[in-house]
Amino acid sequence: MKRNRIQRDPVAADAGSATTNSTTLTPLTDPARFLNRDFEWLEFNRRVLDMSGDAGVPLLERVRFLSIFSSNLDEFFMKRVGSLRHQIEEGLPGPVVEALTPAQQFAGIRERVMMMAKAQANMLKMDLYPALRTQNIELLKWDELNMDEQNEARKWFRHNVFPILTPLAVDPGHRFPFISNMSVSLGVMLQRPGESEQLFARVKVPEIPSRLYRVPGTRRWIPLQDIIEHNLDELFPGMEILKVLPFRVTRNAEIDNDNDDADDLLEAIQQQLRERRFARVVRMEIPTNANPRILKFLMDELEIDEADIYESDGVLDYGALNEIADVDDADLHFSSWTPIKPLGFDHGNYDIFARIRKGDVLLHHPYESFEASVEQFIEQAAKDPKVLCIKQSLYRTSGDSPFITSLIHAAETGKQVAVLVELRARFDEARNIRWARKLEDAGVHVAYGVVGLKTHTKTALVVRQEASGIRCYGHIGTGNYNSKTARLYEDIGLLTCDPEITEDLTGLFNYMTGRSRQRDYLKLLIAPVAMKKRFLQLIENEIELTKPGKPGRIIAKMNQLEDRGIMDALYRASQAGVQIDLIVRGFCCLRPGVPGLSDNIRVRSVVGRFLEHSRIFWFQAGKENPLDGDMYIGSADWMYRNLQTRVEAATPILLAEHRARLWEVIQTCLNDCRQSWQMRGDGTYQRVAWDHLDAQDPRAIGVHQYLMNSETQRHSQLEQQNHL
Repeated sequence: MKRNRIQRDPVAADAGSATTNSTTLTPLTDPARFLNRDFEWLEFNRRVLDMSGDAGVPLLERVRFLSIFSSNLDEFFMKRVGSLRHQIEEGLPGPVVEALTPAQQFAGIRERVMMMAKAQANMLKMDLYPALRTQNIELLKWDELNMDEQNEARKWFRHNVFPILTPLAVDPGHRFPFISNMSVSLGVMLQRPGESEQLFARVKVPEIPSRLYRVPGTRRWIPLQDIIEHNLDELFPGMEILKVLPFRVTRNAEIDNDNDDADDLLEAIQQQLRERRFARVVRMEIPTNANPRILKFLMDELEIDEADIYESDGVLDYGALNEIADVDDADLHFSSWTPIKPLGFDHGNYDIFARIRKGDVLLHHPYESFEASVEQFIEQAAKDPKVLCIKQSLYRTSGDSPFITSLIHAAETGKQVAVLVELRARFDEARNIRWARKLEDAGVHVAYGVVGLKTHTKTALVVRQEASGIRCYGHIGTGNYNSKTARLYEDIGLLTCDPEITEDLTGLFNYMTGRSRQRDYLKLLIAPVAMKKRFLQLIENEIELTKPGKPGRIIAKMNQLEDRGIMDALYRASQAGVQIDLIVRGFCCLRPGVPGLSDNIRVRSVVGRFLEHSRIFWFQAGKENPLDGDMYIGSADWMYRNLQTRVEAATPILLAEHRARLWEVIQTCLNDCRQSWQMRGDGTYQRVAWDHLDAQDPRAIGVHQYLMNSETQRHSQLEQQNHL
């Protein structure tokens, strides 16, 4: 049955560019005090796109940012647009606190996406293509190959691609084929010689490892899609090919299933994955000047309308550009970086538990080695005969995860191993199901979390029998136990045997794997039971401590900011005179710098070589020395879902030397002029100027380069002190 077409909202067309006049805001009552989450996410992705146009970024890294931009946009459509279309079609109102109707939101999204897609295509054609040619790197069209190159490409096609292709006709005897998510296809209009009837067929561009064909002996490529399109006569011999339309579809990933009451969560998630494959199409990308007959046919068969069509002069599959970005040319990439092994972790046979007993260890990835620290923590625990028990939460882990190997080894050697696997980690569900089954087959106790909550905390606990009795060791981090992303994401972790923290970890794992309803913890902030309440108390404390000439201060670093209770508390703090600096990489729904509402709030975003992922929270608490304030790291952003519907953990940072390191991190972000954007009250961003600074000015080299230099210097100084 056809879906209802979306009726155009008469005021929706203005939503894309309209902003609220800040002077009309009624503080803490007007819904417009909060920015639209989806618009702000698109603003974040605009900053990613800006990186592809930054001449100060190495050329091939600029190409990669272009691909990242498209990958982000794919995820946005899968996660956000489908549910919004459903609200519009069913006539459902948006949330009371949302200033825009669903139709206005959708119109605003569409306008922004089309503008950015045009900018992306222009960036590729007018900037990156010419720059790549200066390095003898080219992405070509079929007609740009000479005759010999075309013949070689045709031979390669016949041997490597042709056997895979399955052209599918559509007629009374052949139903319209299933179009898989994020796949590129060719819609082909055919005709038998001497007949007037036009026939349709679909050819899927196969998802083979390389989606580009490399001209032998060169740094020149041609998209696989282009080769297939110019050799369709091989697939349809004796037929006349009239028109061809390449297209790419994106399907909704937000399946409306309530898993909380499922008798078997594993089976429920597997069913959800099956349903996701066939979910509604929320976007179809096509080239400009598409054949109207093929387009109309596809729209009818896919049950979409004009609002779901996105045209572009660029390539359909920007992900294929990663093959070009991977070209081995050091001069065209960021300088190489090898994470430094923390002092005491940098020799072959170190005892990680002895090192932790000397004092808490603060880790900063990818500046410090994840492999030599966190991976070793679990690996040594698995091998150590004194270890009795290992507990760990896994939200997202890598495909060849060393943690799985270590946990299985520990179980097979008789240790008690309990693992919390979050099956509902979006887009990692299938992988997590495989890991869960593999762990269970090895005798690991696998739990799938607390009913009604996602488990997002990044924690591990090791119980060890020692001469003085049982001692517990813990790890609390801001990032996933993922060895691959640990080299690309910036995160903080703490290794500790502090008895109060490990007692809290014991209670937390009992909460996640059993039926504990523990609400009180000694040091850790645990969501959803107490974290938000404590953060609100810390904000209110700054308000109470603020005095004339001596304002309170808050600095918070996170991925996203959206929780309305937290934002209103920050607004109240600003109105009381508290100075607030927020470092928010992704979307931020708070309006900074609005007179009477948020005069004392500043928001900046850092985007660059590494993905800023750590969460750091600092409150001055009336102390003169900033290192004496309250400081936490944790897994939760200030979002409703993190604070209310997920299991999260944050730990205080207690040692002065660790506080000093984190203070350097947040001050580096606040002072940076190279890879930072400042947020305006209307939700747009302005890049921080840096061209007036000397090249050696620490503010001009970028957060990531500065911290690489700083970590190298710090490690060298520690080594010298150790030798002395």
